[in-house]
Amino acid sequence: MLKQSLHYKLLQKLSPQQIQLMKLIQLPTQAFEQKLKQELEENPALEGGKENTDDFEDSQNDEYDDSGNENISTDDINIDEYLSDDEIPNYKTQANNYSSDDEDKHIPYASGTSFTQHLKTQINTYRLTEDEETITDFLIGSIDDSGYLRRDLDDVLDDLAFTQNIFTTIEELERLLHLVQQLDPAGVGARSLKECLILQLKRKPEKPSVLLAINILENSFDHFAKKHYKKLLQKFHISEEQLKDAILQIEKLNPKPGGSYLGNNRIAEQIVPDFTIKIVEGELELSLNSRNAPELHVSREYSNLLHGYKDSKEKSKSQKEAVQFIKQKLDSAKWFIDAIKQRQQTLLLNMNAIMQHQKEYFLTGDERKLKPMILKDIADVIDMDVSTVSRVANSKYVSTPYGTKLIKEFFSESMKNDQGEDVSTREIKNILETVISNENKKKPLTDDKLSVLLKEKGYPIARRTVAKYREQLDIPVARLRKKI
Repeated sequence: MLKQSLHYKLLQKLSPQQIQLMKLIQLPTQAFEQKLKQELEENPALEGGKENTDDFEDSQNDEYDDSGNENISTDDINIDEYLSDDEIPNYKTQANNYSSDDEDKHIPYASGTSFTQHLKTQINTYRLTEDEETITDFLIGSIDDSGYLRRDLDDVLDDLAFTQNIFTTIEELERLLHLVQQLDPAGVGARSLKECLILQLKRKPEKPSVLLAINILENSFDHFAKKHYKKLLQKFHISEEQLKDAILQIEKLNPKPGGSYLGNNRIAEQIVPDFTIKIVEGELELSLNSRNAPELHVSREYSNLLHGYKDSKEKSKSQKEAVQFIKQKLDSAKWFIDAIKQRQQTLLLNMNAIMQHQKEYFLTGDERKLKPMILKDIADVIDMDVSTVSRVANSKYVSTPYGTKLIKEFFSESMKNDQGEDVSTREIKNILETVISNENKKKPLTDDKLSVLLKEKGYPIARRTVAKYREQLDIPVARLRKKI
């Protein structure tokens, strides 16, 4: 038997504009500048910089009809709504405490020849046939930014046949790869860490410690990687001093030879702080980077176009189509300007709440003063969603008297010490890091022993928790921290 019933379900969906606003909030300063530049290029109704006319009153901002309806009837458009008494609507997104002459230090980007071009310039000094040049160029193009050839030679062989119409052999590829591996920096073109280290060692002057290091890597790489030093001593019949000298030679090598090249394909990312916190007469002062507060206004030309349409006695079809286009662009410009204002307010609201919560730290720089703080703590204070706080914390930096910090570093969960007091897990991680740095590297502390030591210091933490914090700190297990 079929039965019909009516169910009500309450769904909350974000509008496209709300989603765009969330994306704007997430953007750090440099990415925001790129977005701003893109918007100015794509919307001719939006202009940046100061306008010669007086500022348009904020109350006029609401005169736009931003219903989002794209099917506009020009007969329904009230042109007066788009024309103010001052003739040109001018919306300043710049906050009162910023001015165009604020100090704005730009950090220059690194520039130069790309890593790939650097390698190709070197290979051009060799006498090669046309096919050999094509193959070596193809091999160089397959090298990643770290300097490694991650692709299997069988795949390279197939690609050369399909894309370059060159049919060769694995032996020929090996021969030409060895040629590429002679280029600078040493170790480039390696297919594994083992090969990369050996290539670098073979460039060094031959001496006992270097030859032993090559022998160890070629014949006992796993024992070396796992720091099974006793097995290495037995296998190569050497003293601890000889092994120490060989390991020292390996430790001097660069595991990522491509990363050391300044002209790498990737431009080194420069951190631009989104906020600045200063101590002024014993009080904290927060400011937003002035690059996040641009001056924007509606184009004078667009205003004149509307004037022309209003004053014309006969309104042609092309004129009506133009007015439709102008209205859409004006609505888009208004929304973008409003969104930037909301972005500024949201960023300052979030950062101010974080600053107040961690006030003792920002006044002293003492990391032991960092209080436990989770996203919900800030979200509750500013009455915003946790996801909004997360967008600010994960992508923004703040300049403090103690250096530039990623905001999410100030967040940590709480744990109880032996006094029953709430302490930040960050504080515990700092103590754990200090204990490990001061350990005897010949007999590094296991997670069990670290757990006992932390309990003695007043932090009753289980071994598995110690292991979790150690992994979060990117510290290897005791066996891999061992030194001879």
